Amino acid sequence: MARPIGIDLFAGAGGLSLGFEQAGFDIVAAIEIDPIHCATHEYNFPHAKTICASVVDLTGDEIRSLAGLDVGREIDVVFGGAPCQGFSMIGKRALDDNRNQLVFHYVRLVRELQPKYCVFENVKGLTLGKHAQFLTELVDALRDAGYHVLLPYKVLNASKYGVPQSRERLFLMAARSDQRIPEYAEPLDVRVTVRDAIADLPDADNYEELIKSDSVKLTWQTDSEYALRLRGMLSDATDFSYKREFDPELLTCSLVTEHTEKSKIRFRQTMPGKTEPISRFLRLDPDGLCNTLRAGTDSARGAHTSPRPIHPVYPRVLTVREAARLHSYPDWFRLHTTKWHGFRQIGNSVPPLLGRAVASSIIRALAVTPTKPRRTMAVGDPMLLSLNMGQAAAYFSVARNVIAQRARKANELKAPDSGESATLELFTELEA
Repeated sequence: MARPIGIDLFAGAGGLSLGFEQAGFDIVAAIEIDPIHCATHEYNFPHAKTICASVVDLTGDEIRSLAGLDVGREIDVVFGGAPCQGFSMIGKRALDDNRNQLVFHYVRLVRELQPKYCVFENVKGLTLGKHAQFLTELVDALRDAGYHVLLPYKVLNASKYGVPQSRERLFLMAARSDQRIPEYAEPLDVRVTVRDAIADLPDADNYEELIKSDSVKLTWQTDSEYALRLRGMLSDATDFSYKREFDPELLTCSLVTEHTEKSKIRFRQTMPGKTEPISRFLRLDPDGLCNTLRAGTDSARGAHTSPRPIHPVYPRVLTVREAARLHSYPDWFRLHTTKWHGFRQIGNSVPPLLGRAVASSIIRALAVTPTKPRRTMAVGDPMLLSLNMGQAAAYFSVARNVIAQRARKANELKAPDSGESATLELFTELEA
């Protein structure tokens, strides 16, 4: 029996794509405007059609054609988190505001693709105060498109679904008028800690290879069930994703961050669970949860990273792999080789385990019994993970300025000593 199919409209690196695949869906298409994110998505999901474009410029028929879908093939779910302002000026409809055009086009594509179900994901703040006007209009627009919206919508915390991170996200689900209304997944009776997630990972600072490369071949011991599952060394009965070709003794996404001795001393002096007073970085409590991992600003707004947590044991900030573990990404899943893009991709994404819980609600509404594919899938070409913006744009045949870049003067490229490169890992795309 064919697996149900889904389309990710704002894919990023693929957190929701992976969550829906783990729930039992085949991801047939992923739309993303950022070429760097597209390249990462194509590496991790070589079976999906990665479409590097804005939803503004696509029609439902074009997406179907690019995904290779037959005219009569029904789409089971369309999902995604469209960036939005959430409110507009008094007397103006939020969905008519140009700042919210991506959500307008989300609804348009749902109307054109007519999936059985759709899922809208966004920040918790969208439910508060005057922002709630936006959600009211979104619900009305989906109803006009022929969908029954599950109300009240809910804000879900990833930590309640097996993720060792406190991260709240809004989820709104809707069913086509001829489909059964889904129900939100109940929280799991499980608590995963920072220790469970990253205690087994070798200290990246001990390996010279990780000064210039983001990966190294190692042998190490893992004990926690959570980490063993992410390494692919313990089966997960609720994971229906394709097994990827992967070496569990390859430590990836672990490029080191160099700190001054002053910073290391401050980090050592900070107790777990407390904030280092100068950098304002939180030192993680090994027996607690990670705080919300955030993306920082994009290149057009200065390319600043958000504060990165301090490792609970070592006097340094987290590596991208450690952050990925705390976000519930399996070790086969790789992010961009630079720390700036890698952390941005994590901070912008839905933790896969949270996505899996939401997607499982749709699977149950479809009355589908999910199955684990028998075949093992190869990942994509590793070169996709190291492309700069110009190279990634050329690879997907799009303009390199599709994501606005802010050129900065040379004296702006040096970060102050408040955690140094961990505080501001400034990024520029000025190469020819």
